[in-house]
Amino acid sequence: MAISLFRKKVGKKPTPSPVNEGMADKQRKYEALVNALHGDIYRYAYWLCRDPHVAEDLVQETYLRAWRAIDSLVDDKAAKAWLITILRRENARRFERKQFDLIDLDEFPQSDSNALHSEQEMEHEWLRRHIARLPDEYQEPLLMQVVGGFSGEEIAQQLGLNKNTVMTRLFRARNQIREAMESSAQQRGHSNG
Repeated sequence: MAISLFRKKVGKKPTPSPVNEGMADKQRKYEALVNALHGDIYRYAYWLCRDPHVAEDLVQETYLRAWRAIDSLVDDKAAKAWLITILRRENARRFERKQFDLIDLDEFPQSDSNALHSEQEMEHEWLRRHIARLPDEYQEPLLMQVVGGFSGEEIAQQLGLNKNTVMTRLFRARNQIREAMESSAQQRGHSNG
């Protein structure tokens, strides 16, 4: 009798489970999200940390959290902003977990091995430093626009601000950087005119 029951179960085609169908939908949504936005998310992560290995880890953690919360993403148009938010929070967690070793720079002489940077690399580093010096209220919208490719309206929505406020902050951020460039050029004895 046990053999006949076994044969009946083996010969029967399995019916698709609603759980399996739901997981397949979740998997398709997640894969589409990763395929569409991976490059943008990696570029933003790299800009934040300037280390390809750390950027890869940040992106991996971002997508892991995205997988866990994919059902909370209702509007597919908000996917990029949603992932950027997760990425920014992951980057912040990285600093919460890490305890930095402090050293006295006077004890370690600086070498000139990096003195042969190309002019473009030096300009990029100068720009990164000046963006990093901006107040957060100007820095964040500027990074979201320049690195993340967000529109003023998307930035406003993401940061919970009025679009006019965002546009004003972007204008002021650019002005501060332009003024720093002009000041730097004057200090070197050059003029932009």
